[in-house]
Amino acid sequence: MTTDIAEITVIGGDDTGLVARVTSLLFERGLNIEDLDQAVRDGVFRMYIAIDTSEMVCTEAKLRADLHTLGDDLGLDVQVRFPSDRETQQIAVLVTKESHCLEALFEAWANDDLGADIGVVVGNHDDLEPLADHYDVPFHDIGDEGGQQNEDRLLEVLSEYDVDLIVLARYMRILSPNVVFRYEDRIINVHPSLLPAFPGAEAYRQAVEEGVRIAGVTAHYVTTDLDQGPIITQRAFDVPDDADVETMKRRGQPLEADALLEAVRLHLRGDVSVHRGRTTIRENSDEYLLGLPEEVAEITPDRPIDGIGRAITDDN
Repeated sequence: MTTDIAEITVIGGDDTGLVARVTSLLFERGLNIEDLDQAVRDGVFRMYIAIDTSEMVCTEAKLRADLHTLGDDLGLDVQVRFPSDRETQQIAVLVTKESHCLEALFEAWANDDLGADIGVVVGNHDDLEPLADHYDVPFHDIGDEGGQQNEDRLLEVLSEYDVDLIVLARYMRILSPNVVFRYEDRIINVHPSLLPAFPGAEAYRQAVEEGVRIAGVTAHYVTTDLDQGPIITQRAFDVPDDADVETMKRRGQPLEADALLEAVRLHLRGDVSVHRGRTTIRENSDEYLLGLPEEVAEITPDRPIDGIGRAITDDN
């Protein structure tokens, strides 16, 4: 792809002819489609288009206006993101009650070591509002008394702050396709297990009950399939014989924050890409710790491997 790539996301009710109407508009304005992906989930239609704007025959403002007009005609929500829209990306952090991941993000941001601005914190409880206030970041509580989220309000907040990346910092609610489709490959979550093992709730408890000897955490992109999105970073730790859930949390939470922060940095710096459900780290990005540290690799046996014995036999 070229550096003149803009991204278009189309969301709405499923209907025939939607793809043709949008792509025809793009062709008429001299735009070349570099990538197109579409899906329908729970009656919600989503189309993602990456377009090369280098030979566009209209202005960015004109294209944006035309797409929004078409969206209104078809009953679709159309979002357009041009490379020139913003130099500094905006992050929305979604939280519930656990603070460790939010603290790590705030500390990195305060030290100019994040690569983006934390524009807003959104919670389904208000427990972490004082932490957001400490860093002078707006906090919006979108949960009812039981913590059930109001997704319409969430979408309003994300639009109000013109969010580029959503970070789920131990946010204990599942996002519907209506949210996920709008921010495809732009939502990062951290899960307290070595996915795909122990998806869903109570992952540490599942690990204890199954008697694992090594547990861990995973930062991944969010998809409409629970805890099955493309994996970005993972961390692992030993499980003591007498480990209980609280022990697992004490060992896992620092790694949750570390893995999530690394995944966010990778995304913001453009060093990670997603292709066919799998992440790829771009060249010259070997300074990142995606899994275990090098010290572990040094003590990991590298032989015997299949074929060595056969080679010796052949020599004889």
